[in-house]
Amino acid sequence: MAQTEPAAPEATTTASGFLYAPTPNAVLVLADGSVYEGIGLGYEGEALGEVCFNTSITGYQEILTDPSYAGQLITFTFPHIGNVGTNEEDIETATSAAHGMIMRADVTLPSNFRATQNLDSWLKDRKLVGISGIDTRALTRVIRQNGAPNGVIAYNHEGKFDIPALQAKAAGWPGLEGMDLAKDVTRSNAENWMTCRWDIETGFGTLNDGPDVAAHVVALDYGCKHNILRCLASIGVKVTIVPAKTAAADILALNPDGIFLSNGPGDPAATGTYAVPVIKELIDSGLPLFGICLGHQMLALALGAKTMKMHQGHRGANHPVKDLTTDKVEITSMNHGFTVDRDTLPKGISETHVSLFDGTNCGIAVDGKPIFSVQYHPEASPGPQDSFYLFDRFLTAIKNHKSA
Repeated sequence: MAQTEPAAPEATTTASGFLYAPTPNAVLVLADGSVYEGIGLGYEGEALGEVCFNTSITGYQEILTDPSYAGQLITFTFPHIGNVGTNEEDIETATSAAHGMIMRADVTLPSNFRATQNLDSWLKDRKLVGISGIDTRALTRVIRQNGAPNGVIAYNHEGKFDIPALQAKAAGWPGLEGMDLAKDVTRSNAENWMTCRWDIETGFGTLNDGPDVAAHVVALDYGCKHNILRCLASIGVKVTIVPAKTAAADILALNPDGIFLSNGPGDPAATGTYAVPVIKELIDSGLPLFGICLGHQMLALALGAKTMKMHQGHRGANHPVKDLTTDKVEITSMNHGFTVDRDTLPKGISETHVSLFDGTNCGIAVDGKPIFSVQYHPEASPGPQDSFYLFDRFLTAIKNHKSA
């Protein structure tokens, strides 16, 4: 008679309704003392940061490698994370990004023709700590009601933890407000970028230097996603990426046709202490300028507006945004915990985009000048191509400026 595998023990729940495995070996401890037990995955150790949530149902590898998530522990609300494995093509940065991940279901074996490694081993290689078996919907409600808390994920195979010490670490973490993280994720040296967007038939393309190049753009790297650079290259833009603290004179010495301000993590006001004076000089140069996410916020600061911390932030791939210049609605991808205070926008600065979720500012433009920015990520393709026009708009502004 054939033997059968014994049935796996059923998961039970805590009094607060959070799922945990029969043999927990990881915990998530929040600053208020809340403790959620689960099963660890990835790297054994501790991960400290702000606990946020992302509602995307695809793209977990891109999310985990997005530099804008530096300092954060990502709660994935979609239950099936890891089911398509990982590969070397969907990585958004060569530097560190998210501090850790929180998920509901255990990681299964990958089922995708592009997969080259499972999520668990990929996390180990990148020294990222994860925890599964958490009721992520309930945790998301906590974040929505109370704001993003500080927390720590701890994982060890013995399942033994000093909970008071972990709570003290979470409570003692200073939080993202006032924290400059762009300096931790920016490139250390300038480099050229010529790689175009990925195609299922041909893979990544390459922009050929010469007649294929329509313009030269200098991008300030505050934590730039690779796919933004690929989108610029795909419209014929040769990009020179420079570190976040590069001086305006050094940028202008590269003879750019336009300036790009990238996305990135942390408090824009903190990064702005060194970035805003540079951006002001670049604005005075008269060159076309385009900013995304953190770049949008710091452009606003350079123009005289203010930014503020949000209660829970926007993180997901289903955010409707209205373009006030065309009255069209785009489905966008977002990842930000700070926002531009529209009430502080000075005269001569127009609001161009707004969130249809909560009405917050999502875009600005300088009246009469080729300078604009958006809060969301047009390269992330949730629409899937609702927002690609922004790259074309930037190139058009460059061509018009050159011809003038």
